[in-house]
Amino acid sequence: MIELWVGIGLLSIVAIAFIYAPFLRARRLIQQDTAEDREQQNIEIFRERLEELEQERDAGNLEEADFATLKTELERNLLSDVTNEKKASAKLVLTKQALVTITLMAMMVPVAGIGLYAELGRSADLELSLQQPKDPFNGEQPTLEQAIAQLERELEIQPENPEGWFLLSTTYMNQGRYQEGAEGFKKVLTLLPEDAPQYASVMGQYAQALFFANGSQMNPEVKEQINRTLEKEPFEITVLGLLGIEAFEQQNYELALEHWLKALRNADGQTADSLRSGVRKARDQLLAQGKAVPEIPELLDASISLKVSLSENLKDQVKPDQVVFVFAKEIGGRIPLAAVKLNVSDLPADIILDDSKAMNPQAALSSVSQVEVSARISLSGQPKEEKGDLYGVISPVQSRGTSLPLILVIDTVVE
Repeated sequence: MIELWVGIGLLSIVAIAFIYAPFLRARRLIQQDTAEDREQQNIEIFRERLEELEQERDAGNLEEADFATLKTELERNLLSDVTNEKKASAKLVLTKQALVTITLMAMMVPVAGIGLYAELGRSADLELSLQQPKDPFNGEQPTLEQAIAQLERELEIQPENPEGWFLLSTTYMNQGRYQEGAEGFKKVLTLLPEDAPQYASVMGQYAQALFFANGSQMNPEVKEQINRTLEKEPFEITVLGLLGIEAFEQQNYELALEHWLKALRNADGQTADSLRSGVRKARDQLLAQGKAVPEIPELLDASISLKVSLSENLKDQVKPDQVVFVFAKEIGGRIPLAAVKLNVSDLPADIILDDSKAMNPQAALSSVSQVEVSARISLSGQPKEEKGDLYGVISPVQSRGTSLPLILVIDTVVE
């Protein structure tokens, strides 16, 4: 950072020089004008006296020798006056009031500059940039340790960054550095407003970090954080998962099943898969004890069986090679969770929509409980719906537990 302040100092000196320069230039002009005016006056006086002497000589009142002597004296006096005036003008200085004014204006330059930079400057970003080594990885991606070290340096300079602390804490957790992760999540909670949408989730992450930091054992601190989280959000997935773990270890499988199912109904992705595995284990333990367990739809595979056909009234409006798209979408959604492509010549067709038909693994049929199922004959051959396409829809459809095939008939024309 020393380079920054040296640069600011040099620029301030240049700015001050620009303020003083006009006054110094004005001083020289004043001196020059004053000297020229007085010199001109002396010349005029000399000419007048010389003219008088010449008139006296011509009138015979003055001898030639005396005339020469007096003329020489006049010339000597003129030369002496001009020299003295130049010396006097060189001694002219600025008045005290003008000097004070100039100095105050010059002082305002660095003061105003530093004040503006304190308000609008980005010295922290500059310091962070200067700390980064030049081409440290020779074009290669940094290692995880290097990325963590860089993030730690950023947070030292900009500690009021909840997103940065959350990312660092999550990384600590993935590395098994649970105590550091807990401290990081605690820091996030001090920075986030309590009405932020992520606040309850971070509270759950903090409880989980405390749990793992305590050797995956409950203690009063963990329980207190869990209770605070559930007061904020009764369906917070992470703390419900922790309560399920505690109940399972105490062989209270009914309670474990209750907590995990409550969390599962609000989870998706890998979290849902983990909870589903826990639910299955708790159910199996209850069955092994000879206890009756009702059917759990959440454990069924997401799968929808369809019989897709074309209405007899529309068969003369299509060609055998035209494309048919069959989609399962979240109700009100636009992205297909499962999709199948076939031709009109394949109809009627038996189709199964499941996670293997997902266009994106992160948006699969198992991620939702209900969907809208549709089949559409595309006149253009493109997935986007256009006027003149033919379609049929069934909604809502359960993504799990549907054993019998659903009858889906293409019987409507897009207007």
